[in-house]
Amino acid sequence: MEQRPLQRIKTISEFHRLRGLPPPEHPLISVVDYALVKRPTAIGEVNLVLDFYQISIKQGMNAKLHYGQQVYDFDEGVMFFAAPNQVFNIQPRPSSTTERSGWILLIHPDFLWSTPLAGTIKQYEFFDYAVKEALWLSKKEEATINGIIQNIRQEYQATIDAFSKQIIIAQLESLLSYAKRYYHRQFITREKSNHDVLEKLEHLLADYFNADDLAIKGLPSVHYVADQLNVSPKYLSNLLTVLIGQTTQQYIHEKLIERAKEHLSTTQLSVGEVAYRLGFEHSQSFNKFFKAKTKQSPLAFRRSFG
Repeated sequence: MEQRPLQRIKTISEFHRLRGLPPPEHPLISVVDYALVKRPTAIGEVNLVLDFYQISIKQGMNAKLHYGQQVYDFDEGVMFFAAPNQVFNIQPRPSSTTERSGWILLIHPDFLWSTPLAGTIKQYEFFDYAVKEALWLSKKEEATINGIIQNIRQEYQATIDAFSKQIIIAQLESLLSYAKRYYHRQFITREKSNHDVLEKLEHLLADYFNADDLAIKGLPSVHYVADQLNVSPKYLSNLLTVLIGQTTQQYIHEKLIERAKEHLSTTQLSVGEVAYRLGFEHSQSFNKFFKAKTKQSPLAFRRSFG
């Protein structure tokens, strides 16, 4: 497979220069008008790494973006989040008359230094979502987000004083809180696609636990399940938490306990044999896991059917 060139952009000033933009008004934070961004005509498909956060709403991108193992075709406007040091693969398409609009908010980690957001920004897991899990906004929601972006732009364009950074940080926190709210809404309103994921997850785990080689494969991991469903691990866990009140790990454990109870109540397999069939290397680990989840040992559960 051909190795694509890797382009690393370390500073916001460098991003502006490479995209044909005027120098940023602030070296550590910038709101870019997407319609003004220029892509070098000589450059083809490229892997891109940024050393800063990127939040954007883009329309008319006229390119396919690979992010992790996912591909998204930006023909419609969505809100997208990316943390530093994540690799993008951009495939330009033949030029078209599509009008571009939107904005890109660039935030260098140094801007967050010595503020509470420097630590808490890692709690906003949508920075790790796949491209196809971008946030779809209603017109009203987009207007709210655009208002915050305008406030941020006005603040760093004004005369910098002792309050400027604090005010911008408060605006960023507000933007991230709204995004969290809107993602929660998206989990609920995209009912069909989300329930398709649940149904596929149910079948996936049933097939996994029915397999004869479970003792060799071991227990299914969250990453394995997410890969099989073609979603990012954090998106899947957050989706399940909203829809059924359980993380992916908790859901896997619930299905595992259901299968363990089935073996213990309907077969003559020893506890050690049940543990082995369910992918546990040691029966002691199975005993501890079963008791932690059910408040009784496997033998005590079996005797209740005696």
